[in-house]
Amino acid sequence: MRRMSLIAVTGFVAAGLTLSACGSDSLSSSPGAGNTPAGTAAGGGVDQALAAKVPAKLKSAGKIVIGTDPTYAPSEMLAGDGKTVEGFDVDVFNAVAAKLGLKTEWVPAGFDSIILGVTGGKYDVGVSSFTINPDRKKQVNMVSYYKAGTQWVVAKGNPKGVKLDDACGRNIGVQKGTVQIDDLTARSKKCTDAGKPAINQIVQEGQDQVTADVVSGKTDAMLADSPVGLYAVKQTGQLEALGDIYDSAPYGYVVPKDQTDFANLLVEALKATQKDGSYEAALKKFSVEAGAISDFALNP
Repeated sequence: MRRMSLIAVTGFVAAGLTLSACGSDSLSSSPGAGNTPAGTAAGGGVDQALAAKVPAKLKSAGKIVIGTDPTYAPSEMLAGDGKTVEGFDVDVFNAVAAKLGLKTEWVPAGFDSIILGVTGGKYDVGVSSFTINPDRKKQVNMVSYYKAGTQWVVAKGNPKGVKLDDACGRNIGVQKGTVQIDDLTARSKKCTDAGKPAINQIVQEGQDQVTADVVSGKTDAMLADSPVGLYAVKQTGQLEALGDIYDSAPYGYVVPKDQTDFANLLVEALKATQKDGSYEAALKKFSVEAGAISDFALNP
């Protein structure tokens, strides 16, 4: 599940595995990078009753500025132009914004910087596959909209014979700042407590590189959020899922702690997208509807 603190798979092509790596700083410095008309979302009509409740600052701006880490396909990723942010997170939130009569401006950023950017006023909202957990809820409001778990991924056929319950001494890939690091650390402690070698965590800044390491054989396996891991399996054709998804938890939109009314408005907008079908359409477009939820809530 993403992210204790995370990033993803981008730039896959059918012919093989091509990874596009553009620095977040250079992208975010491009004026207008990632701007997306909210009305382009499927079924995205304005709900006048909800639009009337939009905070004055956002209503005046006519848009929501969103911090996101676009290296986490299929949640959020860069399109072929290297600027436009796309993915199921993007389509769902664009539909939400459309209900409020607002456009969206997607600003690429390092994952670890997004919550600080929201609390500091740089972004109105953070949308980047944030797993809802107690530590985050102490800092910000979180609005649930999807559910994901952790998925292990190995090379097709599992040639190195990796076992989930005994990865001691293995080279396992993981992205910096994710909940999967905590998972591996706990598993590694069990190894050493039993007199076995520790798990060697190969930590990368971006999930794209974590995935590439498994494909190249640098690592024996990787852990990632379930939609991301399964998307990598589908796109590369060189990987397979190992075991079942576990530790499922909701993703949440990050909203400033003092903007509870706006956070509740996002809950209502999500319900509206579910009612008109745009929520389901966004998930089906990326084949991730298995994580759909209906109990959208503030700080669940």
